[in-house]
Amino acid sequence: MTARELDAAGVHGDALRAAYARCRRINARGGATYFLATRLLTARQRPAVHALYGFARYADDIVDDLDADADAAERARALDDLDTTVRRALATGHSDHPVLAALADTAARYAIEPTHFTDFMHSMRMDLHITEYPTLRALRVYTHGSAAVIGLQLLPVLGTVVPREQAAPHAASLGVAFQLTNFLRDVGEDLDRGRVYLPLDLLAAHGVDRSLLTWCRATGHTDHRVRAALREMIHITRGIYRHAAAGIPMLDGVSRPCVRTAFILYEAILRRIEAVDCAVIDHRAIVPRRHRAGIALGGLASIVAGRVRGSAVPAGRGAAEEGVPA
Repeated sequence: MTARELDAAGVHGDALRAAYARCRRINARGGATYFLATRLLTARQRPAVHALYGFARYADDIVDDLDADADAAERARALDDLDTTVRRALATGHSDHPVLAALADTAARYAIEPTHFTDFMHSMRMDLHITEYPTLRALRVYTHGSAAVIGLQLLPVLGTVVPREQAAPHAASLGVAFQLTNFLRDVGEDLDRGRVYLPLDLLAAHGVDRSLLTWCRATGHTDHRVRAALREMIHITRGIYRHAAAGIPMLDGVSRPCVRTAFILYEAILRRIEAVDCAVIDHRAIVPRRHRAGIALGGLASIVAGRVRGSAVPAGRGAAEEGVPA
């Protein structure tokens, strides 16, 4: 976290600045696409986004990356402890925890609804004992807490030019679309963790079950039935992207290039999956770094063009709040 960003955000105090810096490092290490897009936000906004991502990643790591020997009960206890600490931090607006200090500060600054974090923790607990979802409707219960609420948490930080409740459904859809894209990209890795995030009824309609997916993972061969199921899931995900896209013009002008860039980068993963004919069981479909950088530069160009027109930075914002990546 650069001092310039923290100063622009009005973050003071060594401990709190250190917490924000730690969240930024978590973001940079764990979410390349997400981190790249955040570089297009204003300096004032970036610390809050890093705090929200840092918390989400921290909780997710308890589920997936806690000591390999830890059993479900130990992970559940760790999540319970985290949930208690989060509730206390949100209620008081501060925390001594090295990650939650930044989260509590961000939630207080932007008046983020506490239930969004409660719903998120519920979905984290689901990952401890649910390994598959019978229908898309059942999966959406999970993705509400694990993804939709992320979009809702971010919305106050991004700002809107319409009443927030009007933009909220689209922000929620963006979070879900991103997560479904990750499920499609990571289907093989999720299998290794014993999880199937693709709806079982959708898979069964194409003659696919867990044993076939496991065989594909083991052999490196993506069966034609699996490809067909993945194509249908891509079609469903694209519909959610379309609903999400309608919300981008509702955002504050300074936030649109970032969100549009993230939208394009994640949607490009779907196109990459299609480009390899959905053969993603034994490896990830990754958008080449050069392509990602080109999209990000396009987002930066739109910011610069907006400034030339005098529209990208609302009147009254100083240079410390501008969105040029440091």
